[in-house]
Order: sequence, then C-alpha cells, then structure tokens
Amino acid sequence: MRSLRQSSSPVDEENPYWVSFSDVMAALVVIFILASLILLMQLVEMKQDVSEKIKDLEIAEKVRETIVEDIARELEEKSIKVQVAENHSIIRIPNNVLGFRSGEFSIDSQYQDTARTIGEVMARVVTKDNRTDYLDTIFVEGHTDNRPFWGAPGKGNWGLSTFRAISLWEYWGEAIDKDMALYDLRNHEGQPLFSVSGYADTRPVTEVQNEESDYELNRRIDIRITIRRPDAEDYEKVKSTFGEPDAAAQD
Repeated sequence: MRSLRQSSSPVDEENPYWVSFSDVMAALVVIFILASLILLMQLVEMKQDVSEKIKDLEIAEKVRETIVEDIARELEEKSIKVQVAENHSIIRIPNNVLGFRSGEFSIDSQYQDTARTIGEVMARVVTKDNRTDYLDTIFVEGHTDNRPFWGAPGKGNWGLSTFRAISLWEYWGEAIDKDMALYDLRNHEGQPLFSVSGYADTRPVTEVQNEESDYELNRRIDIRITIRRPDAEDYEKVKSTFGEPDAAAQD
C-alpha cells in the first residue's frame, strides 16, 4: 500500500504572498493611526493658538474702549467736552475746543491750556496698566471743512489739515512735562506710538456744509487709536477659523 506523504512545509511557507500582504496592511494601519494622532495633535494646538489670538484681540479691543472712555470722562470732569465715535476707536476734539479759525492751523494762546490738558490726560490714561502693549498706533488727525483753501502752508486743504495736526503735536511736545512726553511712548514693537496725518475735507462729520456751524463740525482734530493685531499668517488662521474679525478690532 502506498503511504501518503505529509508535506513538511508550513502553511506560511506555502503561501508567502498572503503573509507579506497581511504584514503590509498591518503596517499601513499603524501608520494611518500614527498620522491621524499627529494630525489631531496639530489641530488641537492650532485651535489653542487661534483661541489665544482671538482672546488677545478681544483684550486689545477692551483696552482701547477703556482708554477712550477714560479720556473722555477725565476731560469732561475738567469741563472739556470731546466726542467718542460709536466703535470707540476715535476721540473727536471739536473745533470750539481748539479754536481753529477758517484757514488757520495754529493754536491760539486762549486755547493752549486746554490743548495741554488734553495731552496730559491722554499720556496718563494711555500709559496706565501697560496699556500700550495692546496698541499699534495713535493717530493725531487733522480735518478741514470743504471750502477751498490755497493759502499758507500750501497744498490746499491737505496741507492745512496736516499742519493743524502738526501744530497740536508740536505744542504737546513743548508744553507737556518730559516725564509725560507723548513722543517717548512706544508700542509693543518698540516703534513710536503716535503718528500725525491730515485728511483735508475727505472725512466730514456732516455731509451738509452750508452754514458756519456745519463748517465748524468738520474743522476738528480726531485722535484715532488702533490696536495690535496678529501678523499676516496668524490673521489668516483667525479669519479662516472664525471668519473676518469685528470691524472695530481692525481699526
């Protein structure tokens, strides 16, 4: 009788292809799990980073609002009435406070005490509790009415509005004590905090300018406060995750 000879080769040696395929699939599963864990960790870190940026924006916005309200309140206590923009980014100094006559840019002697008080209050409020760490720039902005002007210092209403802002800024530099000097203040990047600009009649408070009272409303100085924001890369993260930040926070 013929005897049946058993094969001495194990199953895995008879089917090497299937064994190798199983090993590859197992390795791929492990790699997929590791990659998913790494991606999850990155997403968690990104979410935390974006949340911190949003929190920083919210804090900076609150700091700006507090600065504007504190300045307006302290000035009102000193019988100096200024106006606050709805988004709490602008302190508007009306013409009757600084007395700019039509076509003039210098601050008359009768208004100089008021001008100095405004600068001193601003210096004290802005530097309180390290508030400058949350700010980018404070603009001293000059404005005119819409009547054409071609006198000194030249350049029409553009030059006139700019020189009004320069006059106030230079007066602050002369009249305010050195320990409160605004030109020494720096933002979070170590750059000068204050800047000066002129807008001519391009940003009127009232569009109707027929009466002298209308002209005076637009003949003014605005103090515009802008807050620090994330850099371009961080800003895109914030925008892609939460949408466009609040308009007030962008000023």
